[in-house]
Amino acid sequence: MKKEAGYRPGFYGKKRQSPDQWVDNYFKKWAKEEAEKKQAVKKPIHFPTISFSRQIGVGALEIADLLAQTIHYRVVDREIMEHMAEDANLSVKLIELFDERYPGRINEWLAMITREKAFIKSDYARQLAKTVTALAATEPTIFVGRGAHFILPWDLNLSVRIICSKKYRMDRLANLLNIDRSEAEKHLDRFDKEQKQFFKTVFQKEEAASDGFDLVINRDYFKDAVHVAKIIACAFEQKFGSEYILSSETSG
Repeated sequence: MKKEAGYRPGFYGKKRQSPDQWVDNYFKKWAKEEAEKKQAVKKPIHFPTISFSRQIGVGALEIADLLAQTIHYRVVDREIMEHMAEDANLSVKLIELFDERYPGRINEWLAMITREKAFIKSDYARQLAKTVTALAATEPTIFVGRGAHFILPWDLNLSVRIICSKKYRMDRLANLLNIDRSEAEKHLDRFDKEQKQFFKTVFQKEEAASDGFDLVINRDYFKDAVHVAKIIACAFEQKFGSEYILSSETSG
């Protein structure tokens, strides 16, 4: 049976929670943790993050999920960030949860980021920055998309750029959606245009320049997603140390 031809960035066949489900489940989890920790407020542990920037259709979300199995971080994808950035109440609620544990700390971070990141000018950019900063502050996180690497501080983030040829992306998308290559190319052209416009509008950037990343991987030469995830896990350990690679018991 032929699959639906519709495509959204990040899709690779794995069933994922909807943004509404993800947010609801995590707020319940955070609320439970806060209730348990109110009696013992401690100095925050700044877990480093990983941010993926990618060309649409390159398979970054699949790699992020595989990486998460190794270092036991959660994955926050483009849909979740968009969902929270477009709903100011969700970001406010998230910041309030963090602020209960560390009063004033999140606002200090946001003020620092706003000063240092000159591109954060529009209401949406500020809201996106709040969302990404608050998510990074509450739990060890792998971000996929939405220019998170522009927002997060370099010394607390491993920024990874995943690229490949258009042919690789066309072949992958055509196979994933069971469509012909010409239709896949139309999808990619549209998404590339939208992504370029997003970077220009939100971050005043024409493109994600390779010299702005810790690591750039070309999937034309590293086709196995498992191998790519291992490379990134190794780079993460080299930059931050093995103490930040969590066990399944720690992350659970």
